[in-house]
Amino acid sequence: MAAPQSLLLLLSAVATFASAAGGCSSVTFSSNRVYAACSDLPQLSSSLHWSFDAASGNLSLAFVAPPPKPDGWVSWAINPTATGMIGSQALIAFRQPDGTMGVKTYSITGYGPVSEGPIAFPTSGLAAEFVDGAIRLYGNLKLPQGTTTVNQVWQVGATVASGVPQKHDFKPGNLGSKGTVDLVKATAVSPAPGAASSSIRNKNIHGILNAVSWGILLPTGQLFARYLKTFKSADPAWFYLHVACQVSGYIVGVAGWGTGLAFALFLRPKPDHKYRFYWNVYHHLVGYTVIVLGIINIFKGMEILAVDHQWKVAYTVVICILAAIALLLEIITWIIVIKRKRSDNSTSKA
Repeated sequence: MAAPQSLLLLLSAVATFASAAGGCSSVTFSSNRVYAACSDLPQLSSSLHWSFDAASGNLSLAFVAPPPKPDGWVSWAINPTATGMIGSQALIAFRQPDGTMGVKTYSITGYGPVSEGPIAFPTSGLAAEFVDGAIRLYGNLKLPQGTTTVNQVWQVGATVASGVPQKHDFKPGNLGSKGTVDLVKATAVSPAPGAASSSIRNKNIHGILNAVSWGILLPTGQLFARYLKTFKSADPAWFYLHVACQVSGYIVGVAGWGTGLAFALFLRPKPDHKYRFYWNVYHHLVGYTVIVLGIINIFKGMEILAVDHQWKVAYTVVICILAAIALLLEIITWIIVIKRKRSDNSTSKA
């Protein structure tokens, strides 16, 4: 029994050692590239390798990460002014139109499409290669003298269109791929997991509130105003239901719009007022516009947050149900209106 147990312990120790040694320090680079330090980054299965001369500010680096698809892209950047993507000076590696791997520089100034251009740091030796399913990005940067710690941002994307990297996913790993690097002490620190989780949670709360307010409450309130007032027995209940839905929708969505709606209610002319016609035109135009834009905004938000397909299906079903109810009520409304006019005409003739 002792021999098998000893063998198991030996195999376990070897496996543990192999696992520990299988990190960034085990990577061998082409062209005899060697780096003094490396760090396994906590997101996107990536690693950073570098050598830094503090006296001259010369930073030689290699960034390794697997793109979501073989024709995707990977990026490593320094942000000299903040900790996020905006303001970062990025190196992005991807397959060029001629089929070769290459690296281009981008100064990220917003959330829109990126444009190639010079960055804040002089660069040299930019190169890239695709090895074992991962892109290896190489480059040299000249940092300002006295620099020891930098804010780093790294990212991966699935597609490149006409030589331009397209947007990345908004999954937790993508949103949490940032931190700091002490180039001298050879340490990399990323935000605490709670910070990224809190950010994602806040975005989800934002999305849910807007989906309920702009995407459901406002269309429902419009249905009350459009169709229930046809039924005399529903007067004035339809008005209060309409106001309740609209005010709730605005307050939950945007407090400022809620205030604007309340103000509009105070200015609402009486039915026989000479300006009532213009108020009706304004009210209907704004109401329908907000509903349409609200629904579009919900789908756009789902696209940005890359939510699961089931959420898009669920919201589409809700909108289709509301549309079907609206169509049915529209038919019923016209039937009632036509019958009422015929009845009124018969009464007047009599």
